[in-house]
Amino acid sequence: MGLCFAFYSFQKQLLARSRYLLFKTQNKWTTSQQNRATILFKLYPKIEKAYNLAQKLKYIYENNNDKNVARLKLAKWYNQVEKEGFKSFNTIARTIQNHYENILNYFNNRSTNASAESFNAKIKEFRNQFRGVRDVKFFLYRLTKLYA
Repeated sequence: MGLCFAFYSFQKQLLARSRYLLFKTQNKWTTSQQNRATILFKLYPKIEKAYNLAQKLKYIYENNNDKNVARLKLAKWYNQVEKEGFKSFNTIARTIQNHYENILNYFNNRSTNASAESFNAKIKEFRNQFRGVRDVKFFLYRLTKLYA
């Protein structure tokens, strides 16, 4: 009974302490994180597969400047996700499939629509402060005075 509880406690602690190393690339792991990852991946091979899939997607975005190369690599990544059968990756794979061309436009000049999304969030927050808009002309006037 005690040995079983100790192993369960070890697994729980291993999973909790491994959370941050899964967000990093392997070359940025400390020595203790490398040791922890070795144990983690040995006990949970599915976590290793999921980690590798996530890192491959990150690598595509960080290291490709050519749209056609990125298209090919994204297609291969998508096929690998389907092959592995991780339900947690289905959402992002479906998003990539549905917005393929728009996503690939990122590789033209490596720009995103983050600034537009940020501005939309500011507009929504401004609108929420006043609990809606009654006078649209005045709302647009105030918006231009604040953010122009």
